[in-house]
Amino acid sequence: MPPATPSGIFGSDAFSPAEIADRVEQLGVAKARLPLFSLFLLGLLAGGFIALGAMYYTLVASDSSMGFAAKRVLGGGVFSLGLLLVVVAGAELFTGNNLLVMAWADRRLTTAELLRNWGLALFANFLGAFGVALLVLYSGHPGMNSELVREQYVSIAQTKLSLPFANAFFSGVLCNALVCLAVWMAQAGRSVIDKAVAILFPVSAFVAAGFEHCVANMYLVPMGILLSEANTADTSGQLLNWSGFFASLLPVVLGNIAGGSILVATIYYLIYKRNFLNA
Repeated sequence: MPPATPSGIFGSDAFSPAEIADRVEQLGVAKARLPLFSLFLLGLLAGGFIALGAMYYTLVASDSSMGFAAKRVLGGGVFSLGLLLVVVAGAELFTGNNLLVMAWADRRLTTAELLRNWGLALFANFLGAFGVALLVLYSGHPGMNSELVREQYVSIAQTKLSLPFANAFFSGVLCNALVCLAVWMAQAGRSVIDKAVAILFPVSAFVAAGFEHCVANMYLVPMGILLSEANTADTSGQLLNWSGFFASLLPVVLGNIAGGSILVATIYYLIYKRNFLNA
């Protein structure tokens, strides 16, 4: 009889945590070896999908009639649209792809393959998010709710650019720990409904708590900059500039990598792939 594993603790119709680890590792190998053109296009989609979730969130956040907690929780819930589209429709999201570290740690991927995936996905995510920002800008959407949606974009961008490096980093750590847990749990599901429920709570939690997601920021901050530039009479946009935007991304990207790669991928690798409990 084979020795007991941690998965024996759990029992449900969903895939067990040990089975999820196998699925995540196999998926990571497949993702890392995608043709460059496919990876690029899937990265564009992921950036656009997250931007749509951020757009949905901003609409809710612009409603001044709602209480603080209700606005944050509802906004987080609708933002979940972005990751749901990534997981169900299929796309390559840099933050979720931090789980590739599990396959890398198991020596099924080279460092070059890992960095190739991350680098191209991050670049394509930015282009996708920025492209959606331009579409939304010219659609007239920011003028909704008597221009309060526009004001909300500018306010969000100013808040993000004013974060100290350490705050942005640790906020990024917590954000992507929750995002990667959402992706991890979605792999347990056998239906779209299973995946939606698995994604909803971790994603809504990080948004409600105000944690930093680099790809969401690739939509929200450019929107704030573009809207402040379009309104030359608006002095509130003085703190918003492109150099500040790119500088603000660094701590968030580093924090996202640490949160997803270490707190989720590495921890589960040590539990389910190194078999310490069976040694």
